[in-house]
Amino acid sequence: METEVVFKKPIKKRPEFAGILREEQAFATGVNEQSVSEQINSSFDRLMVQSGLEMSPSMLLMLSFCSAIGFAGLAFVIQENMMTTGIAAAVGAIAPVIYALITRSRRQSEILKQMPGMVDELARASRTGRSLEQCFEIVAEDTPSPLGDELQTSLRKMQLGASMPSALKDLPERTGIVSLNVFVTALSVHHQTGGDVVTVLERLSSTIRDRISFLGRLKAATVGSRATAILMLSVPPVVILFLVFRDPEYLNDLMDAKWGRISLMTAIILQVVGTAWILKILQSSKRT
Repeated sequence: METEVVFKKPIKKRPEFAGILREEQAFATGVNEQSVSEQINSSFDRLMVQSGLEMSPSMLLMLSFCSAIGFAGLAFVIQENMMTTGIAAAVGAIAPVIYALITRSRRQSEILKQMPGMVDELARASRTGRSLEQCFEIVAEDTPSPLGDELQTSLRKMQLGASMPSALKDLPERTGIVSLNVFVTALSVHHQTGGDVVTVLERLSSTIRDRISFLGRLKAATVGSRATAILMLSVPPVVILFLVFRDPEYLNDLMDAKWGRISLMTAIILQVVGTAWILKILQSSKRT
């Protein structure tokens, strides 16, 4: 049985709309940011964009505020202790942010798994003689979410008249995937200088597969260390919560003594520093 090959129509660019397009400012770039507040704001904006939760940072902050009030109210009703209420409010405030971090990590892992198949399909489409823009349109329509959603965003910019390098420029930032930066660079260079894009895409697909395999071996080799780090971070707060719920006056008695206040403040500072240090190490070891 002969298979009928259907050639799609080329993308109809609308150059009359290209003038109204402007570079997307989804979050602070982090460039020339001097204050700590600006750096935190930039990181928070990136978290919201890369997690794919489709909510504004202000909405997440409002959710954290409501969660803190709910946790604090529940703790106060149970124990009627201000110290316990304050701890519960802190836990409630950070819970939505932790959920966003977990969601971003899962989304990035899914995008990285989809990349080799997407690049292979783009290479196969390029062999048919279509233009790179046509091949990108086919791949964007066939790729499922979440990677497909990001490709569709870039495709809509191209359909409005933007060039391929301009449309793909912010794709790595929107996802937080290092491998997508290499993919965008390869397509941008081909768009400007030409060349054998099929060979480049095949090599890129093989490189991404090797990278995924390496990350898997690295994760398996460091699972013990990561579990130990997480245990070290979680045990102190769990112990404090156990003592507080077992004896509501425990922290009050501890804070009444000078040595207790000094010990508690020192422990909190060391816990914060250790948490930031360990999280930074874990984040650098799992970059995709």
